[in-house]
Amino acid sequence: MPRVLIVEDERKLLRSLERGLQAEGYDVVGAARGDTGYELAAAQPFDCLILDLMLPGLDGLQILTGLRQRGVATPVLILTARDAVEDRVTGLDAGADDYLVKPFALAELLARLRVLLRRGERETVLRAGDLEADLLNRRVSRGGAEVVLRPREFELLAYLLRHKNGIVTRDMLGRDVWKEPAHALTNVIDVYINLLRRKVEAPGRRPLIHTLRGVGYSLRDEPPCD
Repeated sequence: MPRVLIVEDERKLLRSLERGLQAEGYDVVGAARGDTGYELAAAQPFDCLILDLMLPGLDGLQILTGLRQRGVATPVLILTARDAVEDRVTGLDAGADDYLVKPFALAELLARLRVLLRRGERETVLRAGDLEADLLNRRVSRGGAEVVLRPREFELLAYLLRHKNGIVTRDMLGRDVWKEPAHALTNVIDVYINLLRRKVEAPGRRPLIHTLRGVGYSLRDEPPCD
């Protein structure tokens, strides 16, 4: 089920979009303020972000610029009343993937959303630093050296890479990787995280997988800030 974040301060429109996308099978999270939307997008993995430009707290361009600077590659569809060519160019240059002007038809928004999601699915090699995972051939390397993983280890690494620089909770791993509730897995998730670390984080190489106590895990391109 694709997970979509909608950041829109017009609450009637936000509720309408939430209902419309949920009816199409999307897992939807809504935010009515820019700062709230930014915190959600930076901390949690989403398959797509629908973003208004004129928002309280932080405006849409500030959110977009901040996310791209953090390395968050989530596809972004800008949804706004600003229809000038200059505004569209500014949004696209800031890192947006598409631009839809209000008023709009829900059918068009859904079509554009499907295009963005298909575009993301076509990515066949996932990277973080010198770590690469080839999804088609199911091969992993770090610094050019092959890393041999078992099937579950590969699935776990691919999931972490898809959500790099964000936070992945135990519940998410249980639901999406093991297809079971996290509480039913006892320490299985921790065991696999440690196995994966030992294989992709050889001595002398920069660690990539970080444990966030009480929260979950994060695979990051850059070392965490103190």
